[in-house]
Amino acid sequence: MAITQALANSFKKELLEADHDFTQTTGDKFKIALYTSSATLNSATTSYTTGNEVGASGQYSAGGGALVNNGTAIGSGTGAGVAYVDFADRSFTGVTLTARGALIYNTSATVANAAVAALDFGSDKTATSGTFTIQFPAATTSAAILRISG
Repeated sequence: MAITQALANSFKKELLEADHDFTQTTGDKFKIALYTSSATLNSATTSYTTGNEVGASGQYSAGGGALVNNGTAIGSGTGAGVAYVDFADRSFTGVTLTARGALIYNTSATVANAAVAALDFGSDKTATSGTFTIQFPAATTSAAILRISG
């Protein structure tokens, strides 16, 4: 079992089929679910699964939590030609859990709970009777969590 950070291959195909809408206020709804080190998440992951998801605790429940889409942009200058999307950091309060990674998925897509990206935290991350926060990287052409370049 392993978690490998990657865009889902199915997501890439679904983008070309217009199954994902990242429009900030009117687009699809995206969620993030947390997983233990026993999970297998990678580019072959096609949809949200409950297998090896962390257990419910505090504000965290099965399926994870909604993401706030901060919008899309396209770079200029040295980042010209790179389009990206940014999500607000996501916190779960009052939790006791250990997570090794996460899955961003689309609850509005044609394919039910379609996988977007698997995230590998690099090691187990723990919160004990506290707050577990997923901090997304800066919204730039070289760092944003989802980037497309040509």
